[in-house]
Amino acid sequence: MHRPVWKLRSITDSFAKSKSKSQHVWGLGNVADKVGVSRFVSTSTGVCYFRGYRGDLTKTAQMQIVSALRLGERSRASSLLLDLGHGNHALRADDFVDILSYCASSPDPLFVMETWQIMKEKNISLNSLCYMHMMEALCKGGYLDEAFNLINILGESHSICGILPVYNSFLRACAKMRSIIHANQCLHVMEQRMVGKNESTYPELVELAVWQQDLSTVHEIWRDYIKHYSPGILCLQKFIWSFSRLRDLKSAYETLQHMVVLAIRGNHFVERTVEGRFYSSRLDIPIPSSGELSSEKFNLENTELEDYASEVNHCSSLKSAVETVGMGVLSNHMSWPAKSLVRRSFNDVIHACAKTKECGLAEQLMLQMQSLGLQPSINTYDGFVKTVVSEKGTRDGMKLLKLMQQRNLKPYDSTFATLAIGFSRDLELDLAEALLDQISRNRHLHPYNAFLAACDMTDQPERAVPILAKMKRLKVRPDIRTYELLFSLFGNVNAPYEEGNILSQVDSSKRINAIEMHMAKNGIQHSQLSMKNLLKALGTEGMIRELIQYLRVAENLFRHNGTCLGTPIYNVVLHSLVKAEESHRAIEIFKNMKLCGFQPNAATYSIMIECCSVIRCFKSACALVSLMLRDGYYPETLVYTSLIKILLKDGDFDGALNLLDQANLEDIQLDILLYNTILYKAHEEATMHGFGMIIISILAQEKIQPDPSTCHYVFSAYVDAGFHGTAMEALQVLSMRMISEDDHQDMRTKFEEEFILDEGLEAESRIIQLFKDSDEYLAVALLNLRWCAILGFPIHWSPNQSLWVRKLATSYDARTSYAN
Repeated sequence: MHRPVWKLRSITDSFAKSKSKSQHVWGLGNVADKVGVSRFVSTSTGVCYFRGYRGDLTKTAQMQIVSALRLGERSRASSLLLDLGHGNHALRADDFVDILSYCASSPDPLFVMETWQIMKEKNISLNSLCYMHMMEALCKGGYLDEAFNLINILGESHSICGILPVYNSFLRACAKMRSIIHANQCLHVMEQRMVGKNESTYPELVELAVWQQDLSTVHEIWRDYIKHYSPGILCLQKFIWSFSRLRDLKSAYETLQHMVVLAIRGNHFVERTVEGRFYSSRLDIPIPSSGELSSEKFNLENTELEDYASEVNHCSSLKSAVETVGMGVLSNHMSWPAKSLVRRSFNDVIHACAKTKECGLAEQLMLQMQSLGLQPSINTYDGFVKTVVSEKGTRDGMKLLKLMQQRNLKPYDSTFATLAIGFSRDLELDLAEALLDQISRNRHLHPYNAFLAACDMTDQPERAVPILAKMKRLKVRPDIRTYELLFSLFGNVNAPYEEGNILSQVDSSKRINAIEMHMAKNGIQHSQLSMKNLLKALGTEGMIRELIQYLRVAENLFRHNGTCLGTPIYNVVLHSLVKAEESHRAIEIFKNMKLCGFQPNAATYSIMIECCSVIRCFKSACALVSLMLRDGYYPETLVYTSLIKILLKDGDFDGALNLLDQANLEDIQLDILLYNTILYKAHEEATMHGFGMIIISILAQEKIQPDPSTCHYVFSAYVDAGFHGTAMEALQVLSMRMISEDDHQDMRTKFEEEFILDEGLEAESRIIQLFKDSDEYLAVALLNLRWCAILGFPIHWSPNQSLWVRKLATSYDARTSYAN
């Protein structure tokens, strides 16, 4: 069976031997004092090193070399190093300690290797301190190969092979560089040399497992850890972080409660180095995996944590237990480093709640922090805001933002970004932009892309311009999603439903070229969506020649990248060609598309059937319907609309009515646009009084709400035929049907008094305001009814009172009887 990558061989058999080998580290303090050797204890690792006294000559030389390195004079430093190495006096490892120490803090791995080369030429053996400095410099600098070679070459030395912090440092560098290969090599060497592992080894192994997104390995490391060690706050913090990152909220929360128990009981041994790193102050010697120390002794399920859990249950909750001790218990019983670790763990779990949308748990943790006397930090609120926004929405998130400001806490840029993304999704652009303006240094792209997407959805490209300027000012580098949105926002110049002209086409071409040049500058190639949006912009502007050219470019580009162009892109091109009545080009591209192996979808067939309506070929349209059915696609509203348009162009009104009946039998929801198409043709052919009446009666029976175009076609048809009274009557009935039935009952008095019958000058202004509020159907209906009232026609809120409506019902009944 394959052994886990982190698992090391037990050091039970070699423990006694390693004690004799490591006496130079743990047992020579008194000897050093007797022989006049200076002793050095590392504050970060607790390991003791020794350095002999040297003369002023080598000390001065080292200071000169370090000074040259600080000034950036590397060639001078190299010359001084050569002079030191080639001097007549005998040299020892201590004569290079200051140089290597500076290289470790810089870090400067290249000068370390240069120094090591001099030491090898002079046959100078490394001592533990030099070895540690060299490893630290190489690991910090990312020179993992060289660091591992140093482990291999010098690791067999009895004086330094057992320094476990060296291996821990190397594993930490592997986690930072995300190099699992080097980590495996290091673990193999540790196992071969029976180095063992101490409490500081586990956090490095956990970080490697988190990078691999391997939750099961983290749990396995956890089980091995509690077999050998009584849990400490420092190591628990790393496990809580790992469970949170891997979204195992249950394990993270349970481990956090264990940490709180230790904190309340004062079982914490955490200090901080001058460099700011946390370390455990309790004795950390590798413990055998078997022998005197059984796994049950340190199993969390059988130790003091279980005893404390019974106390917690007795008090009904951990909060109650804390209250029995007193508010602010952590402030009184914990050192500042331990308190900082506990707060950091709370923050990790709260941030994990944001990813899993567990707002209830996050609220519980916030209350627990306050009960323990831990004031939430800016980072805490950052995670809590993200959690609240993900589940409850941006409004509740804004309340938390105001609470932070009341407490004089300046939110992170990521907090503003979270709220800005939420308001962008809600299409509240003013609030989203205001929050983006408060971002000062955050260079995450997602909030800006979210705002650009909102501008695109609301068709407000002008709102995107200042945000693009802010991105440039903050040096936020765009990604392919940004360019996809830019092509959609700025690719075409004209507003929707406006046709392009020469000037707009020139501007559109300039914009597209500018966006593509910016893409090339940032080394980003087209995606399917960016090319689709570009082609759509060209089609909207009516730039057919450029559209075909870009299609060929796209075909070559995606073929070169080994990807397919995609049916959706061809659909965009086909739609633009059909809209521009370039039917022959559309047919040619459709044929080439099928020859290249691209399978048409329902949208493709709908577009090509619409193409048949342009060329008035019902036979070809029927053939496409057959292909559509064979491929498993059933005709929808657009297909029936196109087929009916072909029949209407040929004057086949009976065939159009038959298609309407077939669509109703198949439960296809036909929209008002289809009926408007038929009414428009009836208006053109002057058949409104016959064929048009049937269509309007179908609208009434199917309860399909008319729109302003319906009113226009019917009214104009009757006026052109000289039936002015019928025209006004039809206009009144259709306008009332544009108003919902609920408005008829609840609002008709208000409509009459404030809009229809009001003789004041402000009545029409109030109706116009409805347009601005996007109630255009209601606004048009009220304007039509007001016009009818001004001309002296009485307003009947019940359409059944109209003679014209009764005629419609008679026409519908007659047709139904004929059909049966």
